[in-house]
Order: sequence, then structure tokens, then C-alpha cells
Amino acid sequence: MKRFPKTVLPAGLLILTTLLSGAASAAQLLNSSYDIARELFTELNPLFEKQWNAAHPDDPLTIRQSHGGSSKQALAILQGLRADVVTYNQVTDVQVLHDKGQLLAADWQSRLANNSSPYYSTMAFLVRKGNPKQITDWDSLLRDDVKIVFPNPKTSGNGRYTYLAAEGFWQQKNGKNSPETTKQMAKFLSHVAVFDTGGRGATTSFIERGLGDVLISFESEVNNIRHEYGEDDYDVIVPPFNILAEFPVARIDKNTERNGTQAVADAYLAFLYSPAAQEKMTQFNYRVADAGIMAANKTRFPPVRLFRVETQFGPWAQVMETRFNSGGEFDTLMAQGR
Repeated sequence: MKRFPKTVLPAGLLILTTLLSGAASAAQLLNSSYDIARELFTELNPLFEKQWNAAHPDDPLTIRQSHGGSSKQALAILQGLRADVVTYNQVTDVQVLHDKGQLLAADWQSRLANNSSPYYSTMAFLVRKGNPKQITDWDSLLRDDVKIVFPNPKTSGNGRYTYLAAEGFWQQKNGKNSPETTKQMAKFLSHVAVFDTGGRGATTSFIERGLGDVLISFESEVNNIRHEYGEDDYDVIVPPFNILAEFPVARIDKNTERNGTQAVADAYLAFLYSPAAQEKMTQFNYRVADAGIMAANKTRFPPVRLFRVETQFGPWAQVMETRFNSGGEFDTLMAQGR
């Protein structure tokens, strides 16, 4: 199976700037997606194009991709990128397209099954072969000899899920509102070797630059990295208490109206729930909505106890306001760790 190249392109390099103001025909679709989804959609898109073209031989479809940190991708759409659909790794990066741009309906998350999330993941650790620092769970990351790499929560959904997974673990251990959790989060952040803007940049820092002892990313990504760069060189650890990382998808109503792509956009998003697409997602180590396909692939995914962001911390809007906006908890803890 084709995976990502060992020379990783900078985040956002593939953004199709020529589509910022140009009109798209009904036979073109632009999917704005998160940084580390390039390879997944490289394999998914031809499956849908073949299906669509068989039913519409006079209107052949071309799907284009735009990739980067999910928050940066959302900002690009607010600034004029004419994406027809989004496939992100963060609910808030879709919601902002309604809140700040009125580009899609308020009920976008109820349009499709599973909160418009056809697939999901959780967080995992990638360590060098033999696990020389003996990393086992989040507590291991507090040791003074451990350096961490993960994307910046300010710019990356991947990074925000990592931050919240760690906080959720220590809240579960210490009790909510425990000052001990605040101390542990400050120490955790002080061990970060580098904050890249997206998941692919973090991979480059860990693999190619040799920074850090552990890379934290989605379970899907760390397994794909291990497959690509050598199963004899890296090990994967999935903490048993972990976060549910939903990957929401949506049609951008205003853009599809202007582009004349509503029908193909809806068909494309529905395709992501199909058995063919769901099976392909598991090949890239994503957990999927289809229970039968998950059961058939159970050896691929270790059992985990997952918590929802909304259940543990409250609504996403509140989480963003208190933790990741300017002057929030993340900024405060980073200042303490310096």
C-alpha cells in the first residue's frame, strides 16, 4: 500500500491557491482536509471517482485536495478558498465555518450519522525500537529524561486532542479541578522539544530531525509512520485510558451553491460511510463507524476506554475559550514551564 513519502512536504504546500476565486465545474470537487490525511484520500478519491464516473459518463469527476493543519485550513476557507467539502479532525474547525462565515448550516453535525464522523481515532505514542525510555502511559511523559514531540494546539486539531487526552488522564487520576493536574500539565508541556504547526511537521521533527523520545499523534498516524519508516525501528504504545477523536465531515453550503457541486458533494460524503471506504480507512489504521468492519479488524485495534471531550470538559466552544484562545490555560501553562 502506498504511504507517505519520506520527504514530507511542508503543511499547506498543496493548497490549491488557483481555486481561491475561480469557479469550479460540477465535475470538480475540492476537499479541504487535515495535515496527515493526504495518503488516505489519495486512495479513497479514485474509488469514488470511478463510482461517480460510471453513473455520470458525460460528466467525469476530478477530486482535488488541500491539506494543512485543520485550523489553518478552516481559516483559508474563511479567507476565500472555495472548498466544496471538509474532512477535518476537529469539530471546532468545521463549526467556525458557520460561526464566523455562515458558510454552512448550524445543524451540519446532524446531517450524517455518528455526528457526521464516519471514522475516528485516539492518541498513541511512537517510540524508538525497544522503548528505551520505557514509556507506558501519560505518567511516563513527566519523567525528567523524556522529551516529547506533538503539534501546537493553537494550530492543530491533532495537538488539541493530545493536550486534552493528557489532561483527561490526570483529571481521571486526581479528580476534576485538582491542583495536581495543573502541575502535571505544566510539566508535560515543559517537556515538549518542538511545537510544529501540524502533524506532518511533528513527524518530520521526530523521524528525520531525531528530536524527542516520543511522538504523540493519532493512533492511525503513528501506525502508518511505523509501517513506512520501519517496524524494526519503532514501537507503538496506545494508552488504555484515552480520548475519542472524531473526524467530522461536512458540505460547505455556500461554496457548493456557487460551484454547482451540491449533488456530488453529498454523494462523496455518503461514500465515506460505505463498506468500501470504511474498509480502506481501517487499512490506514483508522477506527470506523461500521461495527461489522471494526469486528473483522479487531486485532488491529487494542481495546481502549475512550472519553468524549464534551463529557469530560464541556462544550467545544468552552474548551476553546478556556484552554486554547489567547491568554487561556495553554498559554498560562506554557509560561509556567519556561
